[in-house]
Amino acid sequence: MEDEEKEQNLGGKPQTTLTKLTLEKAVELGEYDPKFLANFPEWHTFSRHVQFEYIRRALDNRRKQLLTHWAELNNVLDFRNKPEVWEALKNVEKQMHNLLGEKERLFSEYSK
Repeated sequence: MEDEEKEQNLGGKPQTTLTKLTLEKAVELGEYDPKFLANFPEWHTFSRHVQFEYIRRALDNRRKQLLTHWAELNNVLDFRNKPEVWEALKNVEKQMHNLLGEKERLFSEYSK
């Protein structure tokens, strides 16, 4: 059993600490959902304006990430032999479209 645990741990060392996600890191990673961001205690100390600025920054970060993913997939040389790449590209485009809708919804919600 000990060997199985070592194989599952990619680093080969026992995991003793977990990295905690901070509000700043979540926003940097493109997490813009106010319900998720509300899990961070400091979120509730911010004014509505500051919360919205965090959301805007997260939306921009997510858009940049999706655009980067799209560009990486679009650089595949031959789509004929790789239909899974074509599907992934279409999925990223769908996520970009959904993100635009979310952005409009959040702008509307936070401008009340």
